[in-house]
Amino acid sequence: MTPLSISIRKDFSVSLYGFSGVATLQDWAGTGRTLMDRLWKEVRSKHLPNNGLNVWVYDEDNKLFTGVELTASPPADSPLEHKTVFMPQYAYTKHIGPYDQLKSTHEAAREEFKRVGIRVRLPYIEIYGHWTEDPAKLETELLWSII
Repeated sequence: MTPLSISIRKDFSVSLYGFSGVATLQDWAGTGRTLMDRLWKEVRSKHLPNNGLNVWVYDEDNKLFTGVELTASPPADSPLEHKTVFMPQYAYTKHIGPYDQLKSTHEAAREEFKRVGIRVRLPYIEIYGHWTEDPAKLETELLWSII
């Protein structure tokens, strides 16, 4: 495994539109896929201009928000929820490879945080890069809010 590179950054802000839910029994993947399907059905049916990147925001009490940055406001009757996230300071790394290997990147990051004394808190964010058929080339940005 390639050594994990984590950088400490400041002032991350994002304005998202999407849907929230609770990951019952911590079924993050299943909950996220359901929310993303609902999100993209709405975005495509209304032809909402967007940057095409899926963003998952993990929060307290097993809450998960899946969203996308829109380049214009949605219509007033849209069921999309709006969520703004701001992290004054955060730890950043990028996972390159299949999504099913994200867990090993999380574990390596937690070990590195422990080793260097970084204390993380929620929210935690995953930003999924543009889709590619080659799973080895998938890119996911990981951002942990830090204390």
